[in-house]
Amino acid sequence: MDEERFVEAVGFSNILPGSEALKLAMFVGYAAGGIPGVFTALLGAILPPTVMMLVVAFVLEQFQHENWLDGFVAGMSPAVAALMVTVAWELSRATRSKKITRRFLVIAALSAVALCLEVPSPLVLVGAGILGVILYR
Repeated sequence: MDEERFVEAVGFSNILPGSEALKLAMFVGYAAGGIPGVFTALLGAILPPTVMMLVVAFVLEQFQHENWLDGFVAGMSPAVAALMVTVAWELSRATRSKKITRRFLVIAALSAVALCLEVPSPLVLVGAGILGVILYR
């Protein structure tokens, strides 16, 4: 699967309801191995995070009344935001245009405003796609 097709898969996985990671895993699994690839990808996508969440839940249960845990979570929040910005930047660089144009900035700005106004992300993505069809004719 080339990078362009993967970026398209990420976009489509965000439009449909449900876990983006599982939808993306199914898409990649199907592209790589058909129906058996879908089930293999799902198992590989579900099993490790499930085990890790069980371990994290157990650990958090042991430390839930500790004062330092609030600070730990507060410290993680900016790092999560930075990770999201980094992923968004990498995805924007992988687009076909490879160049940030006014059209790109208009779609990004309108999408950011819509998300700040708490418009559901699937609607923002569909709207951005429609705007892309209009602007990139």
